[in-house]
Amino acid sequence: MATLKSTSLLNSSMLCSSSSRQKRIVRAAINIPQRVTGISLPEFRTNRLDELELHDSNGKRRSPIISIDMESKRFGNNGADPLVMAKIYAILEAVADRVEMHNNIGDQRAHWNSLLLNSINAITLVAAMMAGIAAISAGAPAVALKLSSTALYVAATGMLSIVNKIQPSQLAEEQRNASRLFKQLQNQIQTMICVGNPTAVDVKELMEKVLALDKAYPLPLLGVMLEKFPETVEPAVWWPTDQRKSQSKGMGWKKDFNCWNEKLEEDMREIVKVMRVKDREDYLTLANKALKLNKILASTAPVLTGLAALGSAFVGSPTHGGCAVMLAILGGALATVVNAFEHGGQVGMVFEMYRSNAGFFKLMEESIESNLAEEDLERRENGELFEMKVCLQLGRSMSELRDLATASSIKGSEIDEFASKLF
Repeated sequence: MATLKSTSLLNSSMLCSSSSRQKRIVRAAINIPQRVTGISLPEFRTNRLDELELHDSNGKRRSPIISIDMESKRFGNNGADPLVMAKIYAILEAVADRVEMHNNIGDQRAHWNSLLLNSINAITLVAAMMAGIAAISAGAPAVALKLSSTALYVAATGMLSIVNKIQPSQLAEEQRNASRLFKQLQNQIQTMICVGNPTAVDVKELMEKVLALDKAYPLPLLGVMLEKFPETVEPAVWWPTDQRKSQSKGMGWKKDFNCWNEKLEEDMREIVKVMRVKDREDYLTLANKALKLNKILASTAPVLTGLAALGSAFVGSPTHGGCAVMLAILGGALATVVNAFEHGGQVGMVFEMYRSNAGFFKLMEESIESNLAEEDLERRENGELFEMKVCLQLGRSMSELRDLATASSIKGSEIDEFASKLF
């Protein structure tokens, strides 16, 4: 109905302007080059009455199809290059796929942790029971029970060695972190598409972010798995190295230019100091403690099951039978407790969580320092928007953030308060 009304208005206006030719058919023509490349949009058809027809330069009727040349056309001043947009959407699709992959693999590895924990503990307890029964039995049944107990202990030792090497709970935490960070990147791309004007530089930066995340949280186990027991604990790094340098000299201070001023710069520098001295250092200390505990537990459980296997092999021996039984039963029981504490308590996951939190504060520090290092205020992110982002990431209001900066400038490294109120 709307189409008929608009067409009728078009015909009426054109007929009024040419009253001497009232009965001539009015046609609108759009000239289209003979050679058309690019993307063709679907065909737009009007009603049979007062049809809007398309003609070429020779007057011949052409099929009403509009084409866009991706190499030479743009969507106007506020639009983006279609080729750039195509690349942005390709990256967005890849990021969405990675979110799903990390979700699925994270669930799988969380199941590994619970299944292997229950299986190894069941094997160890059964082996201990068999060793005890073999000690009070005689003849062929005792030999069979003793051999079965030894075999189960050996199997448990091998399984514990593998599980403690790969740390399924830590693997699951890595995938959860990767999924969250890829979702964050996905939201950033969607925001860029909605309110921004993406360029080739944005495409390059997004590619670098995706590849940095792939490197920080690899999916395969063999060859590229993250070291589960590093010599030194470093914050997790999942972002590309910032290569941006100051390209021009400062323009001199203009009050609130791009919403930046001297007070805001000082506040941001103090916030960086607090995060470095308090938050990041605290999480690195906790990560070190979790790592040391995990190393002790990971080496203790296989040793205990190995000793229990040795004890069960000598059950019934005339010289060391009593000590062998005690070693077989006690070693199995202690190994079960250690394994339950390590993997049931998910000590590896706790270590990865602390390491990731330290990385979060390192990223914030680099982001703030990168903005402050840029002398040209026009090239910085808007100061008011940047301050709001820092507040949201730290779980503080703007007044609380400014109070923290003031307290840091007075007390220095002796400040008791942490920068983040979230975790």
